[in-house]
Amino acid sequence: MTFTTRPELRGTFGAVSSTHWLASTVGMSMLEKGHTAFDAAVATGFVLQVVEPHLNGPAGEVPIIVTPAGATAPTVISGQGPSPSSATMKYFKELGLDIIPGTGLLAACVPGAFGAWLTLLRDYGTAELEDVLAPAIYYARTGHPLVPRIANTIASMRQLFETHWPSSAEVYLPGGVAPQSGKLFRNPLIADLYQKIIDQTKSAKTREARIDAALDFWYRGPVAERIEEFCATEEVWDVSGRRHKGLITAQDMADYKPLIEKPVSTTYGDCEVFKCGPWSQGPVLLQMLNILKGTDIADLDPMSADFVHLVVETTKLAMADRDSWYGDSTDVPMGALLSSDYAETRRALITNTASMEVRPGTPDGRNPNMPPLRTVGTIHQPGLGGGEPTVAREPKLPNDRYGEPALTLEGAQRGDTVQVSAVDRWGNMVSATPSGGWFQSSPVIPGLGFSLTTRGQMFWLEEGLNSSLMPSKRPRTTLTPSTVFRNGQPYMAFGTPGGDQQDQWQLIMLMYHIHHGMNLQEAIDAPSFHTDHLPSSFWPREISHGAITLESRFPEAVREDLAARGHRITVADAWSEGRLAAVAREMDGDVQLIKAGSNPRGVQGYAVAR
Repeated sequence: MTFTTRPELRGTFGAVSSTHWLASTVGMSMLEKGHTAFDAAVATGFVLQVVEPHLNGPAGEVPIIVTPAGATAPTVISGQGPSPSSATMKYFKELGLDIIPGTGLLAACVPGAFGAWLTLLRDYGTAELEDVLAPAIYYARTGHPLVPRIANTIASMRQLFETHWPSSAEVYLPGGVAPQSGKLFRNPLIADLYQKIIDQTKSAKTREARIDAALDFWYRGPVAERIEEFCATEEVWDVSGRRHKGLITAQDMADYKPLIEKPVSTTYGDCEVFKCGPWSQGPVLLQMLNILKGTDIADLDPMSADFVHLVVETTKLAMADRDSWYGDSTDVPMGALLSSDYAETRRALITNTASMEVRPGTPDGRNPNMPPLRTVGTIHQPGLGGGEPTVAREPKLPNDRYGEPALTLEGAQRGDTVQVSAVDRWGNMVSATPSGGWFQSSPVIPGLGFSLTTRGQMFWLEEGLNSSLMPSKRPRTTLTPSTVFRNGQPYMAFGTPGGDQQDQWQLIMLMYHIHHGMNLQEAIDAPSFHTDHLPSSFWPREISHGAITLESRFPEAVREDLAARGHRITVADAWSEGRLAAVAREMDGDVQLIKAGSNPRGVQGYAVAR
């Protein structure tokens, strides 16, 4: 029997897997009360905003893949909010910027998470709004034990909070003191806001009407008005070293509704893998699978240099297409990018040596248009960065490891993401990847208790790209949940935090699971890796040519082999790559067997099942 950090959980009733144990157990409590996986995911998502505020928040975003029992395909709820209506390239260039700052207010998009979660609850769930908000209110008001990573992040941000973001200091430095790891931390402003929403919407006649009233309160009422006031009046210090106001208006908020879309997919053996469209990076996973179909990946030892090399070179090609072609645009040649002929053309470019080029393809014969390639260290600016990747660089503070975003001596801090996967006894499944609104990305809005998302940093300020900045347009997000059907039946819902690494780690897990018989927990636990040979989706948008980061559990001989092929190797902590959370279902005769796995990295992910 292969050792795993925890068992693959199996049962028949239901399962929830997420990046925090409190959130997972709250989700399971919803299933125990007779509600669905959709209700469980919503309650889990709201708790994650409270207990992992350095990774997501109420004013963030969330793409959700919804699979009702018996469905022939999933549905996507796009909780990625668009840019403000006044966000033009001209406006930013007149400010003297050629890249959107990763912190502050200029990068703020309309917060889509609240709308997406409540759309899921209204259209697919059974629970009342009060039911799903009550656990978040409880932990915000009573407190939750602070994990070491949050305490370290707050400590690193102290100078910025006290000097430039006093509203954040009021929430995260109560009494002027940085909170301690393991002690209870509270955010009563969020508790008060959610309770007010419940109180204000109780008089509506039906469950659906109460949810709609809550959406109005948020997007066409007091929350929208407060966000507009804050953006219009506050000049906020950001990573550019200057102060800027925000652009979101109450009208931008009022105009927002989550888009309901069909997913994109590809087949791989007896599996069909479903992803969000090219407004996310989701199709990258599909392109990688298409390329790998025609290789010997199934026969390779997953701990070998051949396996790592093939996956990395495949990733480089798919990511080059992402940065050349993807975006919130009708001009993305998705059909051509996912065609077998195109995959064959791309596969032929892979050799036995590491490519140092960025090589987008020519789908339908169209010429690619790449963003600028800034090598690491190109941009030297004061202040804070606000990216997403779950990539451990050199640790600067105690406990700054386990694949969490790294701190620098200047206090620079990359935000991150969380994951929710759930399945219930009826066969309903959901995968969601919430993010944005990290407290280290933007100051707390007084009276609301949370920060705005800075997802707008993913737009380019160069003309001609599908991901170029335009008003009222979604940034090409990195958030990318996954769902797999097997033999035509819903099988698995999974995902991970990690910015540009999300689909890389998901691909590796799939290869372990599909080709090497690893169960969910074994595939999550197994050593992993990623490449940074791509323009980062986050400020300062740099690329590290030929770079591979490997967990130290890979043998030295493998690292030497890869280096001999030209790869630039970084050896990371043994448990630093990815934070996957997965659930699955399959039929055992007439009974549904439910499975779940969770990530041990970071020592806080948790799955619950019975």
